[in-house]
Amino acid sequence: MLNLTEKLDTSMSHDATMTLPFDVRQKSRFLAALDDGTKVGVVLPRGAVLRQGDYLKADQGTIVKIMAASETVSTVHVEDPLLLTRAAYHLGNRHVPLQMTAQFLRYQHDHVLDDMLRQMGLEVICEQASFEPEAGAYRGGHGHHHGHSHD
Repeated sequence: MLNLTEKLDTSMSHDATMTLPFDVRQKSRFLAALDDGTKVGVVLPRGAVLRQGDYLKADQGTIVKIMAASETVSTVHVEDPLLLTRAAYHLGNRHVPLQMTAQFLRYQHDHVLDDMLRQMGLEVICEQASFEPEAGAYRGGHGHHHGHSHD
C-alpha cells in the first residue's frame, strides 16, 4: 500500500491520479485507491482539505494529483444578485458547505434544502458535478449537518 503523507504547494508532473468526492477530500486520514486501483493510505496534518488539482507525495516519492469526483449536488442558477445572496444567506445559516460563483450556488444534494429554495422562488437542479465548496468554518471536518435526510 502506498502512503501519501505530504501535500505539495506547487503543480508538477505526477505519476498517478486519485478521484475523490468532497466528503473524503475534507478528511485528513483515510484509505482509498488511486484511479489505477492501487490502494493508498492518506495521512495529512489535521485540517487539511484536498482540492481539485492538489498534489500529494508518497513516502517513496510517487506524486499523486487529486481530482474532484462528480457527485450528486443541487445547483441553483439565478440572474438576480439579491435572490442569489438571499439563498446563500439561508444556506449559510444552516452551516451548509457551499460552492459559490456569480452565477450559481451548489451544495451536496439535500431535498429539504431544495424545497426551502424552491419556496423562495428559485429553480433547483439535482445533477452530477464536482463539488468545490468555499473554505469556511467546517474546514478540517468540523462541520455538521442538522439531520437533513440525504435520500
